[in-house]
Amino acid sequence: MNLKVIAFDADDTLFVNETYFLETEQKFCGLMEDYLSHQGISQELFKIEIDNLEIYGYGIKAYILSMIEAAMRISNNTISVEVIQKIIEYGKELLDKPIILLDGVEETLKALHGNYKLVVATKGDLLDQRRKLHNSGLGHYFHHIEVMADKQEKDYSDLIKRLDIQAEEFFMIGNSLKSDVLPVLAIGGHAVHIPFHTTWAHERIDHKIEHDNFYSFANITEVLSLVKLNK
Repeated sequence: MNLKVIAFDADDTLFVNETYFLETEQKFCGLMEDYLSHQGISQELFKIEIDNLEIYGYGIKAYILSMIEAAMRISNNTISVEVIQKIIEYGKELLDKPIILLDGVEETLKALHGNYKLVVATKGDLLDQRRKLHNSGLGHYFHHIEVMADKQEKDYSDLIKRLDIQAEEFFMIGNSLKSDVLPVLAIGGHAVHIPFHTTWAHERIDHKIEHDNFYSFANITEVLSLVKLNK
């Protein structure tokens, strides 16, 4: 591989994220359990989240609005102001969660830094993602931070143009096969899947990937075996 840029997803690739959302979802289900089963509440919330993606995009603020809408729909618009206030509190708690780096992340970034241009390519709310990256202490490793509205082929193509490189010089590392791997492979880039122990249902795929530019490792440090390091 003749690489110039190595890009990293943020949530559940660099630091913990989905675990916090699952914890919040359980609290939301408990809050609304007088109206519906936990499974039914989770299904309704997920449906509303997906329906709202084009309007709100990804991130915690979008999740708060979807929880409020789900609560209103599940209760047939009978929930109290106190319940809405509680949901907002859950969202603020999510925004205030500690940043926990995943195993091997800083070791990998230290090894790659100075050898390649390192980039963060992630989805979500711009303010929240920048705050998390700053609080993680990893910001100084990265040349560029790209908070994308979505991660489709065009989004990656646009990023590659801004970086002034060819697709074959781009290497993406992430935990989502759907967002971090498939669109990058489709435009001619290289991609590594580092699975996280839990994945949002919207990011799952049900087929195996076979591609010359695709790799899958259990730990992010294994990426170092694929690339050239000068120091």
